[in-house]
Amino acid sequence: MTGKLKKAGLIGTGFVAGILISLQFSAFAEKETRPNLPIEELRTFAEVFNAIKQGYVEPVEDKKLIAHAISGMVSNLDPHSSYLDVDAFKDLQVGTQGEFGGLGIEVGMEDGIVKVISPIEDTPAFRGGVKAGDLIFKLDDTLVKGLTLTDAVKKMRGKPKTQIKLSIIRKGETKPIEITLTREVIKIQSVKSKLVEPGYGYLRVSTFQENTGAAVVKHLNDLYKAGTLNGLVLDLRNDPGGLLNAAVGVSAAFLPPKTLVTYTDGRTEDAKHKYYASPEDYLRGGPRSGEDYLKSLPVHALKVPMVVLVNGGSASASEIVAGALQDHKRAVVMGTQSFGKGSVQSVLPLPGNTAIKLTTARYYTPSGRSIQAKGIVPDIVVEESANGESRQRIREADLDRHLDNDREKDAAPAKEAPKPQTKAPAKEAPKPQNNKPGSKEEDDEKEPTTRELASKNDYQLSQAINLLKGLQIMQNKQ
Repeated sequence: MTGKLKKAGLIGTGFVAGILISLQFSAFAEKETRPNLPIEELRTFAEVFNAIKQGYVEPVEDKKLIAHAISGMVSNLDPHSSYLDVDAFKDLQVGTQGEFGGLGIEVGMEDGIVKVISPIEDTPAFRGGVKAGDLIFKLDDTLVKGLTLTDAVKKMRGKPKTQIKLSIIRKGETKPIEITLTREVIKIQSVKSKLVEPGYGYLRVSTFQENTGAAVVKHLNDLYKAGTLNGLVLDLRNDPGGLLNAAVGVSAAFLPPKTLVTYTDGRTEDAKHKYYASPEDYLRGGPRSGEDYLKSLPVHALKVPMVVLVNGGSASASEIVAGALQDHKRAVVMGTQSFGKGSVQSVLPLPGNTAIKLTTARYYTPSGRSIQAKGIVPDIVVEESANGESRQRIREADLDRHLDNDREKDAAPAKEAPKPQTKAPAKEAPKPQNNKPGSKEEDDEKEPTTRELASKNDYQLSQAINLLKGLQIMQNKQ
């Protein structure tokens, strides 16, 4: 991977996605005895603060200096801890409800340039042709070099129906690409479904929000209206995560009641918790907070043969779901190794409508596996295209200051399961050798996925359906 990822995480324009959020609004003083303050270090801090106040070329407000100090202190812990100013804290709260303003891009920063991790489905960026791996070097007439990631994200925000021009460097293109996007209030539909063919359903979860569990139940009921399913594909590819209780709820839709879904462990007592397939854990606020949406779940959903699709873009909450279904042998996990974000962030409010998002625990699969910096290894490795290729992606283990995997010290993203023979048969006839680099024909051949839901060109999905049909044949013979 060229260059070092200076700042990363799944940071959307107006929305922070891919973070497993456990909203715990408790003060540190209540968790443990306040330690002795490091007087010498604080004296040094005060001297630096005073030097800036007296000698910096321009006057700086005290509030701004303190905010920058807090931001640097927290952001240097790990890639997912950060200081949230008023706007960022508001965006986080709104984003988990599935609605926010902006372009819909998950970004990081590499060598001073904004790097696209992924465009979010059904957003201006997605529809406008922004691709994972794109490097944004200019926003309108402003060069990104020299801006912080937060500043760049703020420039991409704006009032709905206003436009912004992105100047992009894309691998394989000889000239910069300019894409003009119209900002809008983004409402993410986190769940979609389709009957791929009679008897075989497809369920896509793109992010985990407050209403995702209920939406999964609704879509399952819609799929079963066409008749009993012989198999179901749960697609968690490129799902950056979201709310913990939503992940527990989606898992509970396919597991027996009170089955262990995941557990967390950290330094404080409230960081140690087990989450089960029960309303106490998947309904925010518990059973009294509202009606249990799983009561309307189709009865056959708990037994339908399943394949879960994951890839390097599957992170956090989606890894919890895949890990739980894999550990309990409820589904076959297929695809490529997932992102590897196995840490829990707690949002701790501060005065002035600000907050810090602090990593407080690691989470584990029911069998005790740590996903941190390793990810979920599929039961069956299937690359994104029939020729055995997958796009290169940023992984948790690639991020600066990432937490180690405490269960496997040598865990590394390169150590995937051995790849079975999943390549497609030889092509009937070779294509004419007249494709020039960067041509549409070559781009189509290299692009492993398509923007159409459950497309016939989706190689991993077709392999999942083939596996489900094979399982159905074996069951019929018994």
